[in-house]
Amino acid sequence: MTLGVLAVLAMLFVMFAGFWTDWLWYRSLHYSSVFSTTLKTKIGLFFVFGVLMATAVGINIWLAHRLRPPLSAMSMEQQSLDRYRMGIAPFKKWVLLAVTALVGLIAGASAAGQWRIWLLWVNGVPFGQKDPQFHKDVAFYAFDLPWYRFLLSFGFAATVLSLIAAALVHYLYGGLRVTSPGARATAAATGHLSVLLGVFVALKAVAYWLDRYGLAVKSSDFKATGNWTGLRYVDANAYLPAKTILFCIAAICAVLFFATLWRRTWQLPVIGFGLMVLSAILIGGLYPAIVQKFQVQPNEQAKEAPYIQKNIEATRQAYGIDDSKVADYSGKNDSEGGEKLRKDANSTASYRLIDPSVISPTFQQLQQERKYYQFPSTLDVDRYKGADGKDQDTVVGVRELNLNGIPKRNWINDHFTYTHGYGMVAAKGTTTDPNADPAGSPDFTESGLPTKSSSGGGVGTYRQQVYYGEKTDQYSIVGGPQKELDYEKNGEKTTSYKGKSGVSLSNPVNRAAYAVAFGEPQILYSGAIGDGSRILYNRTPKERVEKVAPWLTIDGDAYPAVVGGRIKWVVDAYTTTNGYPYASRTTLGDSTADSLSDGDRSVVAQQNKVNYIRNSVKATVDAYDGTVKLYEWDTKDPVLKTWEKAFPGTVEPKEKISQDLMEHLRYPQDLFKVQRELLTRYHVTDPTQFYSGSDAWQVPEDPTHKEGNAVPPYYLSMKMPDQKGQTFSLTTTFTPNGRPNLGAFMSIDADANSKDYGTIRLLKVTSNVPGPQQVQSELNGDPEVAEFVRNLRGTDSDIEYGNLLTVPLDDGFLYIEPVYARGGSANYPLLKKVGVSYGKETVFKDTLGEALDAVFGESPEEQQPPGDGGQEPPSSANPTVKEALKDAQEAYQDGQDALQKQPQDWEAYGRAQDDLKDALNRAAKAEEKAGDKPGQKQNQPQSQSAGDGSGKKGG
Repeated sequence: MTLGVLAVLAMLFVMFAGFWTDWLWYRSLHYSSVFSTTLKTKIGLFFVFGVLMATAVGINIWLAHRLRPPLSAMSMEQQSLDRYRMGIAPFKKWVLLAVTALVGLIAGASAAGQWRIWLLWVNGVPFGQKDPQFHKDVAFYAFDLPWYRFLLSFGFAATVLSLIAAALVHYLYGGLRVTSPGARATAAATGHLSVLLGVFVALKAVAYWLDRYGLAVKSSDFKATGNWTGLRYVDANAYLPAKTILFCIAAICAVLFFATLWRRTWQLPVIGFGLMVLSAILIGGLYPAIVQKFQVQPNEQAKEAPYIQKNIEATRQAYGIDDSKVADYSGKNDSEGGEKLRKDANSTASYRLIDPSVISPTFQQLQQERKYYQFPSTLDVDRYKGADGKDQDTVVGVRELNLNGIPKRNWINDHFTYTHGYGMVAAKGTTTDPNADPAGSPDFTESGLPTKSSSGGGVGTYRQQVYYGEKTDQYSIVGGPQKELDYEKNGEKTTSYKGKSGVSLSNPVNRAAYAVAFGEPQILYSGAIGDGSRILYNRTPKERVEKVAPWLTIDGDAYPAVVGGRIKWVVDAYTTTNGYPYASRTTLGDSTADSLSDGDRSVVAQQNKVNYIRNSVKATVDAYDGTVKLYEWDTKDPVLKTWEKAFPGTVEPKEKISQDLMEHLRYPQDLFKVQRELLTRYHVTDPTQFYSGSDAWQVPEDPTHKEGNAVPPYYLSMKMPDQKGQTFSLTTTFTPNGRPNLGAFMSIDADANSKDYGTIRLLKVTSNVPGPQQVQSELNGDPEVAEFVRNLRGTDSDIEYGNLLTVPLDDGFLYIEPVYARGGSANYPLLKKVGVSYGKETVFKDTLGEALDAVFGESPEEQQPPGDGGQEPPSSANPTVKEALKDAQEAYQDGQDALQKQPQDWEAYGRAQDDLKDALNRAAKAEEKAGDKPGQKQNQPQSQSAGDGSGKKGG
């Protein structure tokens, strides 16, 4: 008995520990209202529907027992049942309680899981849009219909369970007989079961009526579109009247069942039920099939056109693609190049040569600093001020903790000493460092440990400790007697966490609860925990936002930004529903997958299939103290307004977003990928053309990856043909369905400060233009590429392609692809070459400047633009400078020739370096005398250009 009591107490404490730690966590974030509202809703639904189910089943069991015949028939069947009746007799009340409690618990648990649809129903806000068939507000389908269907399914379950339980009791006590002589059922049993059957049929009538509205959100396969949502011709002209007729038949049938209370016979109800079943087969099944076969199929396009039009309009509205700006675009410029094209190439875009999906190992090698730090496998793109005060595209990565790199793994080191990452590293997205060794390294604007800004830009002064991050998934205990590892200007030091984050472990109840919750008994008695100790957990940005707003769908890519002197993780969040009438559904997991998708970059979806999505919330998570802020972004979204009514005070108004934060907000990738997936079909607005599928597109495969997954969208600053200047944009390409050539180009204004933020621009290509795969194949076949690859393989290195950027330029498309070398003495990617294609020209050069000159045949006499990838500068008009630069080129080449000799001639290399230095000094002095600024990077020769491909070593 003692052991039993202890076991029960232990189980209760385990349950309490989970509840208590959750409450403490929400309270520490000041989101306790989310926890309490969710908990109260679940408990309320559990008890209400659990009691309803238990009451319904219990009353029918009690009533069946009460209506039992006073004497059972003398038959073998009844004699065998006597044993069961006698065995149950002493425990009848307990059996009744056990059965009702069991069904009540199951029903209550099931109902508690429906807390979202209850809150949506009770707080629903109108959309202000009506469906074209029934003219009901969209809110009816999104918020009301799911709740009504749950009530209906609960009613069916309660009725069926009551019917089964009542029938068993009637059979056990002789009210129903199978083999006994005489009537098969007593009058009382007949009346009781008939009423239950009548309730079932009445519920079926309600189901038929709701099914009428359900046709507006019903999914089906339609060969013209694949996944289809909403009514088609057969639905509107066959299923809809059939459902109405079946509703009437079911209602009449239910009345006939109820009439058995006065007419103790099954004859009429059975006839009515049979008629209902037959009607369901003929009217609900056969008749629609006949209509489809003989009316629709012979002229399907004409019959379905009005319904396709409704589907197109609803889908475009539901996904926010109805305002897309579509324009025809030749895609072909047949000119021979020239000065204008070359100048336009300078101003059209800031070409991002530093690919965040490739360069992470380089960040790791050059900026990891300690083995126990790491960068994400795919870095992020943001905007920070350059030395000229203008925004520049910047590749950023946070240096997070990597427990696998700790010198000695134990519980203290894992959870007390090594608790946080340190600093954010940033590099220019459009150039490499011309002075770096090895050449082709990123041009870091924020680097070191602790990090410092360079003269070329940076992220400013900020708190560098990173306690919350994408890779930080273990718990840490901070602020107590055990010190943590930290850094200062002079090197390592120890520190103690001063933030208010986490949950206090100062009292034994909390310690015991966390020891149980985490399965770690040392938390209960360890001396490393004392006054001030706080436990930090749930530390990834997406996890924190998902828990404080469980009604949101979380974007797969949280990105860091320095805002107000702190590293903030920015998390885009969506409101979704799958109840938007006529709008086709999409599977979020599939439509957001691309060649960069992995476990860390997957969307966190509350429901995977949706047909309405809005980026309604921008969330931030402080990397130091874990503070979560939710900001309203889409102020017109009715789904967000509904959730704000359910959880008041959790989402702050849009006006609270600081300008500093606004500078870093951008259009989210996952929403963009969902929209581009829909636009492969729904860029067509004519139902006849939509039905034929003649203009359908597809998202091309990533030509730089072998897995065959979709090409990811790219952030870069560029301008579309109708824009006057560059804007931070998110771009992608389309190819015609089943063909490799370019079909369309899509760009969306991603700058949150732009008045055109979120504007989708589509260029429909009207000429036969090579697509990404074709351009990649043409580049691979270039003789210079083949020679470059052979030379790399000879040095035990390999080629690695970066993002293939596509930019509209003067009626044509400019393709730019950075090419990295990896291996040899530097086993991490370094930018070595740039491939450029425009029209019929494809070139492969050391720098972007050289490649653009080769493609367009011009070198404009003007300052090179941002994002030139270290291109060679325009020639100077000063003859002294020309002569000096010529000497510098010759000296550089002499040095390279000395390195190519076997063995290498280091004496000749040294002389060449002296000559090179002398020539550069002469050039700089001559420029200074002419009035130019000395020491400019653009006055360096080709050997100093980023990505020169020389493989230059230090002397």
